[in-house]
Amino acid sequence: MNYPKELKEYPLPEQTIYPFRLFFNDFPEAKAEQNIMYMHWHEHLEIIVMKKGHAIFHVDSQPYEVAAGEILFVPSGGLHVAYALQNEAVSFVSIVFHSSMYKDWNQDPQHKQFVAPYLENQYQFPVMPFKEVPACASSLALMDLIIEEFQESRPAYQLVIKNQLHLLLLLLSRTFRPQQTSGRTHERHSMNRERFKPLLEYLELHYDDKITVEQAAKSVSLNPYHFCKTFKKLTGRTFIDYVNVCRVAEAEKLLLNTDLTVTEIAGRVGCDNPNYFTKLFKQYKGLTPSALRK
Repeated sequence: MNYPKELKEYPLPEQTIYPFRLFFNDFPEAKAEQNIMYMHWHEHLEIIVMKKGHAIFHVDSQPYEVAAGEILFVPSGGLHVAYALQNEAVSFVSIVFHSSMYKDWNQDPQHKQFVAPYLENQYQFPVMPFKEVPACASSLALMDLIIEEFQESRPAYQLVIKNQLHLLLLLLSRTFRPQQTSGRTHERHSMNRERFKPLLEYLELHYDDKITVEQAAKSVSLNPYHFCKTFKKLTGRTFIDYVNVCRVAEAEKLLLNTDLTVTEIAGRVGCDNPNYFTKLFKQYKGLTPSALRK
């Protein structure tokens, strides 16, 4: 994956005029339950286009099963993570863009009425709009054009992508205009999301710490029972499982990019027992640390 290690993503300086990126994520031999997108969030909007395989994406506590040909919309600030559902090839494209790309359109009354409210998070599209309203699927061709323009990088491709994204938002706003981001359910999801973000960022950066469920629950002012229940909804994994995923991911990087021994790497990711570390690594990666390095 091309995502940075930090839980929150930041736009690159050179993208201030056209603040968008396309990430091509390919897993030729994905395993069932394999983490194919690490938990993260950003102030951009994101459209995920599934190209191959089946996966489950958790977006702000809600699970969405996605197959090839389907699309998800991730709102600005939304926590999201994904796992493969089967042993098969998995491929998807993430189109990430910031609302500032359309700041020069704010004088247009039609833009201000129909598109701006979605860019400013006053309204949100359903995460899977084409599944809710199949008639909207006619807009899917725009996604293929956007991906093709990015890959070919023809003259003024940035402007083409900017206009195609705007057209997509405009067409969808005709159907989903009434769906405002109000209501207790949305407020509860937003509250949990903001409450858990500092903890998730801490886990991503301090995978070697031996933090207990009780300590983690206390950090977000919940009792252990409600903490575990909410954490599973947000991430799709138990707290212990999530910590292990972070440790194994870091261990994989160290195995591939350093000359540290397996024992040294185990210690660096918070596993004092090398045998337990080897067992844990094989459980999540399907092979031992030594086999991966070979």
